[in-house]
Amino acid sequence: MRNADASLVRAIGVRRLTASIVNTTIGAGIFVLPATVAAGLGPAAPLAYLVCAVLMALIVLCFASAGSRVSLTGGLYAYIEVAFGPSVGFVCGVLYWLMALFAVASVASAFAASVGVLWPAAETTAGRAVVLLALFAVLAFINVRGVNPGAGLVEIVTAAKLVPLLVLVGAGLWFVHPDYLKWTSVPPISQVGRTAMVLIYAFFGVEIALAPSGEIRDPAKTIPRALFLALALTTALYWAIQTVAQGLLGPSMAGYSAAPLAEAAARVLGQSGRLLVLGGATVSMFGYVSGDMLCTPRALFAFGRDGVLPAVLARVHPRFLTPHVAIVTHAAVVAALATSSSFTQLVVVGNVAGLSLYLMSVAASYELQRRNVRMGGVPFEVPGGPGVPILAGAVILWLLSQATRREFAVEAAVLLLAGGFAVLRRKSRM
Repeated sequence: MRNADASLVRAIGVRRLTASIVNTTIGAGIFVLPATVAAGLGPAAPLAYLVCAVLMALIVLCFASAGSRVSLTGGLYAYIEVAFGPSVGFVCGVLYWLMALFAVASVASAFAASVGVLWPAAETTAGRAVVLLALFAVLAFINVRGVNPGAGLVEIVTAAKLVPLLVLVGAGLWFVHPDYLKWTSVPPISQVGRTAMVLIYAFFGVEIALAPSGEIRDPAKTIPRALFLALALTTALYWAIQTVAQGLLGPSMAGYSAAPLAEAAARVLGQSGRLLVLGGATVSMFGYVSGDMLCTPRALFAFGRDGVLPAVLARVHPRFLTPHVAIVTHAAVVAALATSSSFTQLVVVGNVAGLSLYLMSVAASYELQRRNVRMGGVPFEVPGGPGVPILAGAVILWLLSQATRREFAVEAAVLLLAGGFAVLRRKSRM
């Protein structure tokens, strides 16, 4: 059913794809992680950002190469499926969808809680359910109506979520204490690695934005340009945020683990600054959910297209030319998870799972280059050729070596679940 992609509209250009990547990358994490990084490395915190930026640059090169060669809807799932076949692609696809599912449901739950602060009725079980059902109903409606409205909403929300962060950086830069940024010692490599293992969460999100690959104009050119531009923007902003916040709060920054940026804004702009950043965190949560609703249903569409899940998921709306069944299905499943009273106690699949998926994608990039797969014009040629995926894989493995046993246990559980789906699928098709 790969011809199902031909029914979709390629309406996402460089600007919109860049906005989508920035939106899914700059989520709620950056509003709290600077305190964690400061606790791990102190004034040397920028080292962790440097490690993450280098790793993401290598990964982005691989994604750019794979995305310019495989123009099918599904993003990383499509790259891996084309490179290694349907069985490996299916397991990685399930892993991706489960990660996205639990992550967005968790963020949506946090969004509902933040709404409850402004609207006390939303703090009740019924009120919370109303907020979440309304959220996903509206987003599903917008995205079913067309890829242009969905992508347009992401652009608007991305701009809105950046305002509080840029205000903090612009205003706080003039009040930074240079002494707070002086290094007292060089931290050991192991400590930098453990801190980067946590911080890498703030750089995740590229995989979500790439899912609607079948609706990207001229993917061989658009995907590499958008990836590099988005990485440059997010890295520069993250570095500035950490420097300013640490320059304002100094050694006390690690103590504000719940909302370090809100505290930093309060030091410069008073209570209005605190409220601006807290409001920005809420907008950021809404933006993340909006970006997920634009992108992740396309993974379900790809599953239906390839016969992994029921073919009905690959249906395209005759008028709006969107994967409407996949959009509504994803919205319903996430809304059900987010409204569940027990969901907030579930452990969100962490960085180990994300890095494992990235590792498979890097390997897929190597294989696609080796076989010279071409689906959408002249592919992006990676400087350094196959050496880049190999180096990216080595850095990912080094970061994975910094993970705790608990994180590996979570990863093993998710992989077993994905493998179980694969076995059931194989039996059902025999």
